[in-house]
Amino acid sequence: MSEINKIIENLKKNKKERNFIQSVDLAINLKGMDFKKVENRFREDVLLPKGRSKPAKICVIGTELISKAKGIADITIDEKSLDKYKKDKTAIKKLVREIDFFIAEPQLMANIGKSFGKYMSPMGKMPRPMPPQADPAAMINKLKNTIVVNVTDKAPVIHCQIGSESMDNKDLEENAKAVINVVKNKLPSQEHNIKSIYLKLTMSNAAKIDVSKY
Repeated sequence: MSEINKIIENLKKNKKERNFIQSVDLAINLKGMDFKKVENRFREDVLLPKGRSKPAKICVIGTELISKAKGIADITIDEKSLDKYKKDKTAIKKLVREIDFFIAEPQLMANIGKSFGKYMSPMGKMPRPMPPQADPAAMINKLKNTIVVNVTDKAPVIHCQIGSESMDNKDLEENAKAVINVVKNKLPSQEHNIKSIYLKLTMSNAAKIDVSKY
């Protein structure tokens, strides 16, 4: 049994019973980098090979595109509805808070930027452009199992959820390794820029992973 698998098993075994399903969280502490420099900061999508415990919520904004996205995306917004949002800042804030990823037709990007931009941009949720003639199904299904890892100038640490306690230990291990590999490959000195890695449940203490093995 691998180290990560053992840690996950111990976290589950020693947990206190809660009235909710706890998430499994990964924290990667970085070192040896000046995060005031833009080139050392990044925001990266990570496709979790075993999926998220709760699929990401997707919103598609467009004309032709939304007819293909109905039944696949969680929310679709046509151009007329987009104009209605402009008059309701509370509705915009609620939408941006609840949706994980946005997809939009390119010709609407400027319009979206004017009304939604100041809410989407700080949260890293500006829409991914997609031509109206394209089939959004593949991107939507991929994004449903995607998380975002983010390195800013605020703190040299990455926090993310890799699943929940209800998932199989091996699946959680694969997800953890996927995140670690993506982060490592984005760092200038790869594993040498990783100070420490921890796993925990929502309400548990953190357990340290041996960085040298990854």
